[in-house]
Amino acid sequence: MSQDERGALHLVQRYRKMVLLYEALDEQIDTLIMENGGGTEHMTEPDLVRYRELARKRDEVLNEMRILEQELRLDDEP
Repeated sequence: MSQDERGALHLVQRYRKMVLLYEALDEQIDTLIMENGGGTEHMTEPDLVRYRELARKRDEVLNEMRILEQELRLDDEP
């Protein structure tokens, strides 16, 4: 396996890890929302803080995924 292939494999593995992390964070957010009647309007302050932290982390992971997509050229049309 060439150095380029190892580098690409590493990027793919990192991307897959970010996808799984994004999905886990999204599920936690969905659960928190559903436990609070389907929205943030009635959340307690601790739940709202937790929601914001999860959303911030999810946004960071999404940004990392987009960077990796560019590096892997996943956004290119065939």
